[in-house]
Amino acid sequence: MVKQPGLDGRHRDENGRISEKHGNTLIGSLRETYGDNFAEGRRSDMKLSTLLSETRAESLSDYLKKNR
Repeated sequence: MVKQPGLDGRHRDENGRISEKHGNTLIGSLRETYGDNFAEGRRSDMKLSTLLSETRAESLSDYLKKNR
């Protein structure tokens, strides 16, 4: 499948739906996309699901909206 711009590291499934980041994605991996200041003060081996739980964000998009 051809990489499509503007999907922030996500991809489209065969049916065209955009896949969300999984909860087991590490903060260190997300920093490669969103910069070194992403989830500042948190360890790079922390999981996205833990970050979302601690910040009471519903999704990565929600977290980004609240913290930019």
